[in-house]
Amino acid sequence: MQVAVAPPRVPVGRVKSFGPLGPKYIVGDPVRQLDDGDWLIEVTIVETGERVEYRWSRLGDDPRAD
Repeated sequence: MQVAVAPPRVPVGRVKSFGPLGPKYIVGDPVRQLDDGDWLIEVTIVETGERVEYRWSRLGDDPRAD
């Protein structure tokens, strides 16, 4: 039986970068929770407009880039 868990509070619209030298991305909404309890968050790559899913646990370590 799977228990419904509220998604994390995500800084939607914030611009961050993948690590200190990586490309910039815009934080979007939570997509779904993974089996390990982490969440996938939709992010949009600034340079290309591509939308990808990124782990919440990694997003917190990335620096702001705005």
